[in-house]
Amino acid sequence: MSAAVLQLQGVHTHIGAYHILHGVDLEVPAGQVTMLLGRNGAGKSTTLRTIMGLWAASKGSVHFKGRPIGGPGGQLGTPDIAQLGIAYVPEAMGIFTDLTVQENMVLAARQARRAAELDTTRLEWIFGLFPALKKFWLYPAGKLSGGQKQMLAVARAIVEPRELLLIDEPSKGLAPSIINNLIDAFRQLKAQSTTILLVEQNFQMAKALGDRVAVMDNGRVVHAGAMAQLAEDESLQHRLLGLSLGAHQ
Repeated sequence: MSAAVLQLQGVHTHIGAYHILHGVDLEVPAGQVTMLLGRNGAGKSTTLRTIMGLWAASKGSVHFKGRPIGGPGGQLGTPDIAQLGIAYVPEAMGIFTDLTVQENMVLAARQARRAAELDTTRLEWIFGLFPALKKFWLYPAGKLSGGQKQMLAVARAIVEPRELLLIDEPSKGLAPSIINNLIDAFRQLKAQSTTILLVEQNFQMAKALGDRVAVMDNGRVVHAGAMAQLAEDESLQHRLLGLSLGAHQ
């Protein structure tokens, strides 16, 4: 297995009076797609937000490329974490609905202050992945369909090269054709040596993309291993995820 680019050790997260993460241990290998699976409320989204520093770990540590970025005594702010080359696509997408697609992309770019300064080669590659963004380049993002908004959210995260992408349920509510576009985009990013940690409820998408998998339950990682192994073991799927056998084949 590749060296871990991201490591969480014994991470606890409290949100107000609520104790959400209960000692999360997680390793994300460099250049691979790691799926973070689990039932609703297992702590998956909280894990991503803790990695990004949006919620501080109350105990334990988060390391990126061996550098402490989270945990008591080593917590970086979210902007500083982003500057290290980590991009985050929240479930709520995080786009600016009153701004155009173009303006959303410019805001997401660290090396450009106007559209003319965007990397045109990379932009054309993104348009190849998501043609609708080119078509609606000057439209307000709020007028896009749900699938197009999800495309824009991912495009904003990859407008410049990133070492690590954290993506929360990108396929939620999307048509199969758009999900296939996302799968293709993530595969191309992986081919460029981008590391991806992906929260997903769509098991078919997880099987198609994942190299590794971590399954969460009750704020802890209860299983970690090869995605192919979980994909082949129906009894393990049922025990860990509550999948109805045969319903997801």
